[in-house]
Amino acid sequence: MEFLRWKAKCSDSQIIAIMKQNEQGVSVPDFFWEHGMGSAQFYKWAAKFGGVDLSMMKRFKELEEENRRSRDSYKAISAKRDDHECGRTTQY
Repeated sequence: MEFLRWKAKCSDSQIIAIMKQNEQGVSVPDFFWEHGMGSAQFYKWAAKFGGVDLSMMKRFKELEEENRRSRDSYKAISAKRDDHECGRTTQY
C-alpha cells in the first residue's frame, strides 16, 4: 500500500479499509509505519470512522447533501421573507 500521510490524500473508503485492517489485529507499531501515520491521526480517524462500513458512509454522505440542500432552501426563503418585510420586493 502506498505511503499515506494526510486525510486529503485518502478517500473515505481508503480510510475505512485502513481502519478495518487495524481491527483485524495488525500490531499497532507496524500499522502506523505501514500507513505513515502517527497516533494522533489514527485516533482522529478511529473516532470518525471506527465501526463504519461503506454502506453507512454512503448514507452519511446522502444525509449531509440533504442537510446542505435544506439549509440553502431555508436561507433563500429567509432572505426573500426579509426583503418582503423591509418593503423590498424581488421579481423571481
